[in-house]
Amino acid sequence: MTAVLTTRSTPLILAGMSVERYLSICYPMHYGHICTVRRTFILIWVILLLTAAPPLTDLFITLAKEPPEFFSSSMFCDHSLLFRDRSIYYKNCVFDGSYLSFVALTLLYTYCKIMMAAQAASTTLASVKRARNTVLLHGAQLMLCLLAFVVPSLQASLITQFPHLSLEIRYVFFLLVYIIPRFLSPIIYGFRDENFRRYWIRYLTCRAGRAGRVRPLPIKVTPKVK
Repeated sequence: MTAVLTTRSTPLILAGMSVERYLSICYPMHYGHICTVRRTFILIWVILLLTAAPPLTDLFITLAKEPPEFFSSSMFCDHSLLFRDRSIYYKNCVFDGSYLSFVALTLLYTYCKIMMAAQAASTTLASVKRARNTVLLHGAQLMLCLLAFVVPSLQASLITQFPHLSLEIRYVFFLLVYIIPRFLSPIIYGFRDENFRRYWIRYLTCRAGRAGRVRPLPIKVTPKVK
């Protein structure tokens, strides 16, 4: 439940960050009054409540429908095996579809508004360019987050077709959903920094010079003669 909570909150956080960029570009005079610390905390609590709704309802449905001996049995730690009622699957499909549609429409709307502001003002404004690139990066992150919503259904169907490869299928999807997106996210944002990008390309193409490397030098110590 903790893993589901932290994973599914990412798209909603991206939507909130995109709206913040949109307000800073399209409503700069009102930005300080709209984006206050108090409203930021309210937004964080709303995101937590929205992302906590699916795992909590999974728990309540399981407590209501499963027999008492189910909770003392041993099983493989997997969401589909623990929350096995069919209504949970359909409920999560509705939640995931609603969340993704809301986030995708938010990113599309904010990106179009920022582009319109860039054309109306000047495409050379650094702040507008940064906001536009930020929303584009949020869109790339959203594509990675889509895996967290699509993979459970795909994983269940593959395990049904190939039950002897259940562990391998779970391991591959674990890398795709939880490891790779979190690895790529700091790399994507790091490439926006000029120094990071220059050194990354230099070391990736094996063009790093040896002049900057520090090597230890042996020092000969001659004993003193008494």
